[in-house]
Amino acid sequence: MTNSIPESNTNLSSQTHSQTILQVVDKLRAFSTLDVRSNWRCFSGDILVSEVFAADFSGWDTTQLNAKGHIAWEKGKNVLWLAQKIIVPQDLQGYPVAGLCLRLALVWWADSAQVYINGSLVAEGDLFDFSQRVLLTDEAIPGEEFTVALRLVSPEHDNGALVSSRCVYETVGNNVDPGFVAAELAIALGYCEAFAPDNLNVIAGLVQEVVGEINRRGAEYAKERVNECLANLRDNLQSKITNLKSKIYLVGHAHLDMAWLWQVSETWEAAKNTFTSVLKLQEDFPELIFCHSTPALYAWVEDNCPDLFVEVKKAVENHLWEVVGAFWVEPELNIISGESIVRQLLYGQLYVKEKFGEFSTVAWLPDSFGFCWTLPQFMVCAGVEYFVTQKLIWNDTTKFPHGAFWWRSPDGSEIFSLMSAPIGEGIDPVKMVEYSVAWEKQTGLQNYLWLPGVGDHGGGPTRDMLEIARRWQSSPLCPEFEFTTVEKYLREIRGQGDG
Repeated sequence: MTNSIPESNTNLSSQTHSQTILQVVDKLRAFSTLDVRSNWRCFSGDILVSEVFAADFSGWDTTQLNAKGHIAWEKGKNVLWLAQKIIVPQDLQGYPVAGLCLRLALVWWADSAQVYINGSLVAEGDLFDFSQRVLLTDEAIPGEEFTVALRLVSPEHDNGALVSSRCVYETVGNNVDPGFVAAELAIALGYCEAFAPDNLNVIAGLVQEVVGEINRRGAEYAKERVNECLANLRDNLQSKITNLKSKIYLVGHAHLDMAWLWQVSETWEAAKNTFTSVLKLQEDFPELIFCHSTPALYAWVEDNCPDLFVEVKKAVENHLWEVVGAFWVEPELNIISGESIVRQLLYGQLYVKEKFGEFSTVAWLPDSFGFCWTLPQFMVCAGVEYFVTQKLIWNDTTKFPHGAFWWRSPDGSEIFSLMSAPIGEGIDPVKMVEYSVAWEKQTGLQNYLWLPGVGDHGGGPTRDMLEIARRWQSSPLCPEFEFTTVEKYLREIRGQGDG
């Protein structure tokens, strides 16, 4: 097998344990992931779907990757078609892929995106729902062919881009595959580098044993034997490295701007679709707890979709839906008057109390662009106990130094405050652990809050996100995932903030 993984203890003197582990992570990923960015053919302009799939693409232009590795095209609502044929190989780097689940993982920057497989529309997205893992087959057969076409429309204000496109071969359920173990190793590496560097030599030694077995035999000699080696590696890591795991709390979320790049009428439709989607997912994923702010949206749903509003109220009563908000909408809080702030809180809290039985204790303002220094006084007077935003982590010059802290206004009023995880994220355990490690180093708090769900234009958690979360619950090296409410999480960490 080519490109064997470096081994031998003598090399450890010339490279760090971390580098050794990362090399193994990269190799295991190569057993399960194939970058297909360079295989796309493109056609500028709009044509019918039937014309796309009647073509053989030989007359289409080849694509060029820019300096960022993206396929880019001009802004201004311009249409770009991309197409390619994906043929299932016998193996990736010698690792057989027959029988594995095959997904096409896509990330784009486009005003709208449509994904077609063999002529059928299978997925859609936009600037905010910008990442999809499209199922091609749940049981790959070498030689099987899929014709994939993407219809992408560039934003009015910015060039469009296909950011990444990868074929991902993975098992389903709790079975082991190289990509999954690679992610587990990356998680263990991140924790040990931050909190237990003495354990890095243990990990490096364990991966070297697996590396030796694969290099001597070749990944193709028996997929089952390779998987057995990977399973043994997981068990050994679990038994020899303790105290790796924290807990990551999950709250489903769907940020929805009342008006930004669309008309308000579209906001109402997005709210209806988001609420409906969440309730449907909760039927199949009863662990899902969802939060949403903005009483103005609930009032519109109540008036225009009364049956849907009844279902939302039931979910709230069953503690599966948390109404966070306090403010009527998510307001501008730098330049508006004190009276405007009072009215936002007055109308928001009165509505929440009347319709859901109690005031909101959480001021949920993830996307407001700043906050006046008297805001704690207003919020405390309105019965608010907690303030949450993530906007200040956007700072690129003056970094905000706190994650969980007490914010005091000039009159002495204090409110417990949280710089949350970024909004609009999916379930990516490696990325989540990176944030969790940074959080623990900043605050000293082990347990972290993550907010999975498509946002800005609504959307919320997706089925794929929830399936990924369930699968990772079986990992011995991943932090435990637990759905909770924002209020419960804040109550748990209050008193432990970093000041």
